[in-house]
Amino acid sequence: MLMILPTRRKLAARGALLVSRPLDIDLPQLIVKDTRLAFGELAAWVRQQVPARVVALTGSSGKTSVKEMTAAILSQCGNTLYTAGNLNNDIGVPMTLLRLTPEYDYAVIELGANHQGEIAWTVSLTRPEAALVNNLAAAHLEGFGSLAGVAKAKGEIFSGLPENGIAIMNADNNDWLNWQSVIGSRKVWRFSPNAANSDFTATNIHVTSHGTEFTLQTPTGSVDVLLPLPGRHNIANALAAAALSMSVGSTLDAIKAGLANLKAVPGRLFPIQLAENQLLLDDSYNANVGSMTAAVQVLAEMPGYRVLVVGDMAELGTESEACHIQVGEAAKAAGIDRVLSVGKQSHAISTASGVGEHFSDKTALIARLKSLIAEQQVITILVKGSRSAAMEEVVRALQENGTC
Repeated sequence: MLMILPTRRKLAARGALLVSRPLDIDLPQLIVKDTRLAFGELAAWVRQQVPARVVALTGSSGKTSVKEMTAAILSQCGNTLYTAGNLNNDIGVPMTLLRLTPEYDYAVIELGANHQGEIAWTVSLTRPEAALVNNLAAAHLEGFGSLAGVAKAKGEIFSGLPENGIAIMNADNNDWLNWQSVIGSRKVWRFSPNAANSDFTATNIHVTSHGTEFTLQTPTGSVDVLLPLPGRHNIANALAAAALSMSVGSTLDAIKAGLANLKAVPGRLFPIQLAENQLLLDDSYNANVGSMTAAVQVLAEMPGYRVLVVGDMAELGTESEACHIQVGEAAKAAGIDRVLSVGKQSHAISTASGVGEHFSDKTALIARLKSLIAEQQVITILVKGSRSAAMEEVVRALQENGTC
């Protein structure tokens, strides 16, 4: 096959197509055997040209929240690039790195995966100074096979660290015994809102329906933080972001200011006031066991009659039924007042909750929700499901129709 090999520097300057065969088009073309591989290598070259301080993160849930928090903090310190949306796979990561120019002081790169080796590849392109695993949970089990497989895949992120890099992990949820061989002699930081011996922890915690106040404890001192996001799990996310940002020089003042300026992201515990005393929490973007359980705990702390609305959790393989039951049991233990489900698997959640109703379609579920809204003086509704469940349709219907 004809090989057109302009230098990468000229390619980047002129703009070109990356193709596996010549195209009859008047544009520069770089013809390669494997476009996916070459795309990554091009991104790695761009990364090497820019002296920005780079951090990377992964985890089973909360990746986007930690990314947004870290970017908000580092933006207090300098010009910061961060992953857009969830472009965190072997295509999305190179897309982000190709946006890295000398004007950026920092970069926050989110790494995701649905099979072994994917993070090992993307972290080799990213070359971060610090790498973080936020948590581990049953997610993408069809690709990983088991929770041990998830842990192995997430731990690949530490293989991309330099010898003086920092490995950051959740003190309450990690796979240290297996990760230790990957991390080697590199410095390790741990974060936890529960473990007092962690490097980053929280004290004086006060949770409200609209946010959280706590004192952030770090290796260099403490600072009082106002986090305008609901849920205790977001304290752990904030600790993770504090650790990541501090690994590349962030100050306590920058951490405080960055976290205080956060805005909720649609689809991720996004609060919508339907009417007075009627709160809808849109958490419809995605779901796995860990994030579902965290959402249940958020709902449990909310006022009024609490309704959990769930769709299926996808890609759980043979563990699907057990995982759905686990969420239902969590809802029961938390004292959720009503659980409404729709989908092929989610009936296990509503059944295990002991206060559930299952629906064959969203139209019937929405009608039931409207009747509950009409019946209750104060109500909080949380909507969640995997991306394939498209539970944002329920959120949209409640917003469009208003109150009952």
